[in-house]
Amino acid sequence: MRKINRAVKIRIYPNKEQITQIEKTIGCSRFLYNRMLADKIRHYQEEKKMLKNTPAGYKKEYPWLKEVDSLAL
Repeated sequence: MRKINRAVKIRIYPNKEQITQIEKTIGCSRFLYNRMLADKIRHYQEEKKMLKNTPAGYKKEYPWLKEVDSLAL
């Protein structure tokens, strides 16, 4: 039996508020991913153990992360 892959293309037309929210969400996600990765690398180099960090821990240090949906982070 062959496996068939399917794709669907969808075009959206967000308004200005939605564009702003999308950009904030993507920017915060990118920042948080890079920050968490850098912390994990630094912690491993220092202690030779894996760091188990979560996005919630960064909201105290960076309060502007609370502006986006927590599920997106």
